[in-house]
Amino acid sequence: MSAEIICVGTELLLGDIVNTNVQFLAKELADLGIPHYYQTVVGDNPTRLREVITIASKRASILLFTGGLGPTPDDLTTETLAQCFNSPLIEKAEIIEDIKDKFQARGRQMSDNNRKQALIPKGATILPNPTGTAPGIIWEPVPNITIMTFPGVPSEMKRMWSETAVPHLKSQGWGKEIIFSRMLRFRGIGESSLAAKVNQFFNLINPTVAPYASLGEVRLRISAKTASEAEAVKLIEPVAQDIIKIAGEDYFGQDDDTLSKVVGALLREKQQTVSVAESCTGGGLGAMFTEIAGSSDYFWGGVIAYDNRVKMSLLEVSAEALNHHGAVSDIIAQQMALGIKKRLGTDWGVSITGIAGPGGGTDIKPVGLVYIGIADPDGNVEGVECTFGDRSRDIIRYLSSCTALDQLRRKL
Repeated sequence: MSAEIICVGTELLLGDIVNTNVQFLAKELADLGIPHYYQTVVGDNPTRLREVITIASKRASILLFTGGLGPTPDDLTTETLAQCFNSPLIEKAEIIEDIKDKFQARGRQMSDNNRKQALIPKGATILPNPTGTAPGIIWEPVPNITIMTFPGVPSEMKRMWSETAVPHLKSQGWGKEIIFSRMLRFRGIGESSLAAKVNQFFNLINPTVAPYASLGEVRLRISAKTASEAEAVKLIEPVAQDIIKIAGEDYFGQDDDTLSKVVGALLREKQQTVSVAESCTGGGLGAMFTEIAGSSDYFWGGVIAYDNRVKMSLLEVSAEALNHHGAVSDIIAQQMALGIKKRLGTDWGVSITGIAGPGGGTDIKPVGLVYIGIADPDGNVEGVECTFGDRSRDIIRYLSSCTALDQLRRKL
């Protein structure tokens, strides 16, 4: 038995709103140990919605719908479900009274079109909506199929899920097992390279291991299905430790860890401080440091040195080096890192200089060429060359800041 999430709404297909409902429900299903293999988004079209219902009812036993429960003509979820299972719609007086009370509490009168929300398929149970006017249903139209409908408004859906849907599912025997996952996070290695290193773990059955790639980061999700989180952790932990050992310094954290959080914790542990000098990132690296509450313990500040005169006057970058090597060079990154470390009196200095584009690149120094400088507490300094390719300006700036943080993490 498995579940399928079906989100109804043309606005989702057009990208007008972000579909946070499906993410919430997916995580909730995992917490209940309910297998979940498909997610579907369909517009406000009865023909296509009927097709989706027909397909989903053949491959899943729990169908969760969000959206399409409002009073307007394009809200078609309930009536389409009734048509699919040849059920008449019954007007529920208690729903009408509830809607009237809610309108009255807001100093308004219920519109006639709201009566549509009181129609539910014969045999269905009302799934109450404590805050909105659109109730859902819990319905078993045929054996081995349970249907639950929710409004598309996330706050309403979440409350209805937790207060009514979850207790119902638990009463049906769900929730005795959970699916618990741990996400391992890596930087400085590509998805294919990491997969090749840990390939032997992809054949495990419980726990399972699966790779995910995002911008500048690779993640491995380790999931176990057990009766409790504690039992899941016992299964996951040995696998996680083996993978971390294989990955070495490319592993930086797990679950909600970020580079900013990890680097901040290392600096705090060592009681050391850092400052930054940025050119092409324009303060992006400093922003990453300061997104962590309490970062003033270790982050002292920085200089955005976009113009060469600022590099020379505030960071003591050599005019000769600028003329000979250019602002985007290893030696300038090193001088910037040493300059900010000296200027602010911190243990570490980190710098970034590069060509973020879209213009300004040459055959010798193309768009996406970035240099990062790291000056350590002993006065040693190192430059790192990065080539991010001809990507968008925002992506190059983001990857530059992330890579600078990661280089500092490795040094720490």
